[in-house]
Amino acid sequence: MRIIIYTKDNCVQCNATKNAMDKKGIAYQVVNLDQQPDEIEALRALGYRQVPVVMNGQDHWSGFRPDKISALSQTAAVA
Repeated sequence: MRIIIYTKDNCVQCNATKNAMDKKGIAYQVVNLDQQPDEIEALRALGYRQVPVVMNGQDHWSGFRPDKISALSQTAAVA
């Protein structure tokens, strides 16, 4: 399971998402949109207008979503 978090500098919800995943031991890759702005159009094409955007295969969402993070940790524990 490969998880990617699209973030920006000084993003409170991004930091909350990364901290929650760290606490649950979920591995992820970070893509900073301030450093890689070419990725923004792909996210806009999916309808996203705010960060963080979390991608997990076919499942993806934006914003700080503790419910989704808990579901990820349960999936990782089963796998």
